[in-house]
Amino acid sequence: MCTKALKKYLNDPLYKNSFFIMLTSISNAGFGFIFWMLAAKLYPKEDVGIATALISSMALLVLLSRFGLDQSIIRFFPERDKGSVFSTSAIITTFFAVLFGFIFIAGIDTWSPQLDIAREYAPLYLIFLAANSVISLTGVSFIGIRRAEYYFFQSLMVGSRVIFLFPLVFLGALGIFSSAGISFIIASIFSAFFLFRFGIKPSRMDREFLNDSLHFSAGNYIAGLLMTAPNQILPIMVLNILGAEETAHYYIAYAIASLLFMIPIAFSTSLFVEGSHGEALKKNTLKSLSAIASLLAPAVIILYLFGGFLLGIIGKSYVEGFDLLRIFALSSLFVAICRVYFSIKKVQKDVKGLVFLSALIFVLITGLSYAFMLEFGIIGVGYAWMVGYGIGCVCVGVMVWKEEWV
Repeated sequence: MCTKALKKYLNDPLYKNSFFIMLTSISNAGFGFIFWMLAAKLYPKEDVGIATALISSMALLVLLSRFGLDQSIIRFFPERDKGSVFSTSAIITTFFAVLFGFIFIAGIDTWSPQLDIAREYAPLYLIFLAANSVISLTGVSFIGIRRAEYYFFQSLMVGSRVIFLFPLVFLGALGIFSSAGISFIIASIFSAFFLFRFGIKPSRMDREFLNDSLHFSAGNYIAGLLMTAPNQILPIMVLNILGAEETAHYYIAYAIASLLFMIPIAFSTSLFVEGSHGEALKKNTLKSLSAIASLLAPAVIILYLFGGFLLGIIGKSYVEGFDLLRIFALSSLFVAICRVYFSIKKVQKDVKGLVFLSALIFVLITGLSYAFMLEFGIIGVGYAWMVGYGIGCVCVGVMVWKEEWV
């Protein structure tokens, strides 16, 4: 009976893609948990704090260089030549990722003087940055062709970063950073090989695709930037305001909370893919919300009650982030509603709705995090996160009521 139910589940494109996207998130979170747990045990806390900010800076640069083309890959794969769409997107985004990397390194004294290590090892930083840029698009491509299982396999390659922590411990913060960077290179080689096997081969830049996707890409770029940027900005902000130790507390708490965020992200992404392929939006939205609720509710309760135990496994001092973790856990319910709504707007190509809501949440989270950290310390980030997404949900309710699309 269970076998039949599982087969039926995996034969549904929405659930199948969601399952492997979620499995990928579990893999990323699991390897991330192990990675930072080992890093916390093998390296001084100050090195962990600097490395988290360094890795976050690289992730932020990759985010800045997407220009919405990652979302255009999903939206335009069903109707255009996949090789030209991917190649065009990869060339543009990787070029700008490296360019932004140069700018970041040149102005490191202004952005974050404590990350001077990036300038000292600039060539290595840029190589790892380019590899990170490539795998961000190959992963989206696997999802876009409804082969999210290869997205999962790619995450396993990135998970190899855990292995490199041991031989590189003598390098300090650079050793943690290099462990992640080497795994990006391994994953990019793996992904390029399988994309080629699926017929997505290197091609010249497609200007027609760029023209057709310009409006959609631009809107999604702004919205994606605003929604994801806090994840990369906050570690740097915490480092500069509260110091390296509190940065480590924040990052570990967020890494564990990401176990919950992966559920709405998986189903909302799959909803976007299915909508792009012309599947019924209302039906799939209700299916997505139902699945998210059934998985997220018990997960929130478990993490709220036993999250301190997980933090204690990493290190006794990290239990100080338990209250922050609890707030992140509760906020995942608000995150779910906003994520599903974003996918609906992407399918409908409603760029204005995307930008408005993402801008509101971004301003609230980053602005309030700064103010609340000065007043409440590290837990202030959690308060800001809760308020930002809470107000976002209220806006979603108002907009859905006005549109009456359901």
